[in-house]
Amino acid sequence: MAMAALRREGRRFAPLISPQPITAAVRSSLIQQEQAPLGVRSISTQIVRNRMKSVKSIQKITKAMKMVAASKLRAIQTRAEKSRGLWQPFTVLLGDTPSVDVKKSVIVTVSSDKGLCGGINSTSVKTSKALFKLTSGPDKEAKYVVVGEKAKAQFVRDSRKHIDMSITELQKNPLNYTQVSVLADDILKNVEYDALRVVFNKFQSVVSFIPTTATVLSPEIVEREAESGGKLGDLDSYEIEGGETKSEVLQNLTEFQFSCVLFNAVLENACSEQGARMSAMDSSSRNAGEMLDRLTLSYNRTRQASITTELIEIISGASALEG
Repeated sequence: MAMAALRREGRRFAPLISPQPITAAVRSSLIQQEQAPLGVRSISTQIVRNRMKSVKSIQKITKAMKMVAASKLRAIQTRAEKSRGLWQPFTVLLGDTPSVDVKKSVIVTVSSDKGLCGGINSTSVKTSKALFKLTSGPDKEAKYVVVGEKAKAQFVRDSRKHIDMSITELQKNPLNYTQVSVLADDILKNVEYDALRVVFNKFQSVVSFIPTTATVLSPEIVEREAESGGKLGDLDSYEIEGGETKSEVLQNLTEFQFSCVLFNAVLENACSEQGARMSAMDSSSRNAGEMLDRLTLSYNRTRQASITTELIEIISGASALEG
């Protein structure tokens, strides 16, 4: 941008520095230029200086955002690792069977409310759309439940009619299990489902995350699979104590399983968000530094050319006076 401005200014004032004889029109132009508050060279260097100042400001902002993301990541990472112990026992007991054939699927897409964090939100949306194609058909129905502003903005453009619920500003306050369990209960009361498929980004490291899908089956489907001797056939080997029936126990287990899975998904996605933001801000800071180096070089060259031209004019004037 700065170089383009320099080229435009150079073409504009080319007649003033050309070696052609000075005519009356050129002399008049020179007099007007000397009377102007800023000359050709000062305009060119001023443009580059302003650009350098703006790039330095951007670099300071990106470095500060990287430090803030690193601080938030350390606070969330420990909680995310501990939350994995909540849903893992359910995976052992009820399994995680995404291939079970069901008629009504609800895809819960977990994303962030803020941007500047790379492509984690686009990854979640692409995974959800691919899952939607697999779980919908003539005899099947699939719907979206969207958690997070960024995924909502993408789904609204082309899948508005398939959105059952949308939840935003979930991370406005520090995340806790009580908050997420209320949200999970609200989802269960307002949607009809045979399978809940939670799509989120599982945190691996600052520079790595894995798009993950966790499946929570309804009590009816769990009981059907157990009776048919499918992948959940071992469920009948457990004894039920107390006055509750098997259906009631499965209902309670399903609700608790979904709240635990959703809590872990939100924390894992928050970790991935902060890690991706750290990487994005680090890349932005390095790019700003490289741009600043190029602008500094351009500024120095322009200033050096200005000084050289002035020296030539002084020497030429002195030689003309001596002659």
